[in-house]
Amino acid sequence: MDTRRPPTAAEALASLSVREREVLRHLADGLTYTSIARRMDLSPHTVDTYLRRIREKSGARSRVGLLRLAIAAAEDPDQTQYP
Repeated sequence: MDTRRPPTAAEALASLSVREREVLRHLADGLTYTSIARRMDLSPHTVDTYLRRIREKSGARSRVGLLRLAIAAAEDPDQTQYP
């Protein structure tokens, strides 16, 4: 049995790359995967890959967990800085 605790939102956000935080910020803004892809000039598959990596790093088990992390990122401007 895995007894490790999931990372806090701050720990999870700190582990993300700049591009992963950018995708997360767009998700917090309510954009769909396709809209995020268009905005970032990526394929929807690439956006999905970023979101899978974010889920893995954060321990988010569902879209709701991912959205909660996205909202936490949006509320902390220091964690969501990107070029």
